[in-house]
Amino acid sequence: MKALIIEDEIPSSRRLARKLMEQQVEVVAELSSVKSAISWLRNNEHPTVFFVDIKLGDGLIFEIFKAVKTSSYIVFTTAYDMYALQAFDYKSIAYLLKPISTEKLQEAIAKVKNFHPIPNQVEEVQNFIQYSKETAYKESFVVKVGRKIKIIKLAEIVCFYSEHNTTFIHTKNNQSFPVDYSLSHLETVLPTTTFNRVNRKFIVHKSCIQDIVSYTNSRLQIKLNNFKEQEIIVSRERVKDFKNWLN
Repeated sequence: MKALIIEDEIPSSRRLARKLMEQQVEVVAELSSVKSAISWLRNNEHPTVFFVDIKLGDGLIFEIFKAVKTSSYIVFTTAYDMYALQAFDYKSIAYLLKPISTEKLQEAIAKVKNFHPIPNQVEEVQNFIQYSKETAYKESFVVKVGRKIKIIKLAEIVCFYSEHNTTFIHTKNNQSFPVDYSLSHLETVLPTTTFNRVNRKFIVHKSCIQDIVSYTNSRLQIKLNNFKEQEIIVSRERVKDFKNWLN
């Protein structure tokens, strides 16, 4: 079996490639963007299966399938909650929940080998993702402060950031609290009109942006109200998406 990986987090892509090769699956290419995937698929024979992340740095995976038709099987890699994963399974769509375990990868490969294609499977998943975004946004987060529990509403949040393998909420009263979510997971439960992931370490609240200035290598620097701890740079591959989000 041959496979193509479309994943913009390079370490995740490499880990998946190693795991696939351990399962005697040949990885023909690892691609990290919508643009590169469209170009590759237009110029190469399509393998048996694609392992694809849903959100890439320059757009959603569905943009690829609108531009290029394929009969290959599709395994989605996702950070969505279990109720969403159950819906994928109900529609007979193979999926992998990050971080990907060897056991789940083996199950997905077996599912692909015995999978009967469903018409418009990609369209159905896209519609479901859109529905999930519209109906499942979190309105607040619960954090521990010593022995107490604190509820933080979205309007109080300046940004989310990752540091030392921990995700933190930073609030308008200049406090930070650890939360049990990865940034990738947060992207699926935060309203996209209000919050945007600007790089691998930060998700920012639009109303808390104080200033935006040009930075080296076609990047942008963001200055937030009530957050001075770290420099925040919009990564080059996310600049276009960031500017569209601002509009």
